[in-house]
Amino acid sequence: MKRSSQKRRTPAGRHVYLLFAAPGVTLFLAFWLLPMLRLVEVGASGPSGAAAYLAVLTNRHYFTSLMLTLLLSAAVTLATLMISSLVGLFLQRNRFAGKAVLLAMLTFPLAFPGVVVGFMVIMLAGRQGLIGAVTNWLFGDAWVFAYSLGGLFLGYLYFSIPRVILTVMAAAEKLDPALEEAARSLGANPLRVFADIVLPALAPALVSSGAICFATSVGAFGTAFTLATNIDVLPMAIYNEFTSYANFSMAAALSIVLGATTWLVLALARSWSGNAAGAAA
Repeated sequence: MKRSSQKRRTPAGRHVYLLFAAPGVTLFLAFWLLPMLRLVEVGASGPSGAAAYLAVLTNRHYFTSLMLTLLLSAAVTLATLMISSLVGLFLQRNRFAGKAVLLAMLTFPLAFPGVVVGFMVIMLAGRQGLIGAVTNWLFGDAWVFAYSLGGLFLGYLYFSIPRVILTVMAAAEKLDPALEEAARSLGANPLRVFADIVLPALAPALVSSGAICFATSVGAFGTAFTLATNIDVLPMAIYNEFTSYANFSMAAALSIVLGATTWLVLALARSWSGNAAGAAA
């Protein structure tokens, strides 16, 4: 009797679990699938039809914007990984007074929107910025680069480093110190220990955090809106098509291309680094 009762309750239990999935399915349909399908439709509704998706390759302006966006994001990712790996390992393996305060300050940019990050770059390297004042006092010429590619690089770097530092610290905490001790006992110098033991162990975390850093830089708009007045990165090209020219179909097509490129990078990172990247992404 007990077994038959359990069999009768099983379908009802399944219905309950399906109800648990309902909020997730609703969010997926309302905020991802339906808007994405609409975006694809609008992208193909222009005079050139579905060929608009190839405009990013055939149109020199859009192609240059895409290449500039990808190269800038790749440079930001590489610089972020190099800086954050060293800083993250140092913070994870050393105890000193004020460590918690320093870590809080390093991760503080996570709380800032892109516009604020751009404003801080202007305060640092703009016409009235600190760097300009110092270089003018030293050399008689103010160095102003906030609105150049260097300023945009600095802004992207500013909000990318905190994410990777936290990821590196979490990954370094799981490293087995016995492996490094064994390598040192066999005569390996610190550089060899880092290259043969530490770096391979951190590789999945670096790949996953690098992919997220790249994706964030590719799609960053607030910082680009503040600084890229003379730089035509793809998010700004989409914004201009949408607001300045009311070219909704091209803006939608460029958005799909930008999203597909970012998704491809995340998928490759997930494939290369396994579950670690998948969990992080």
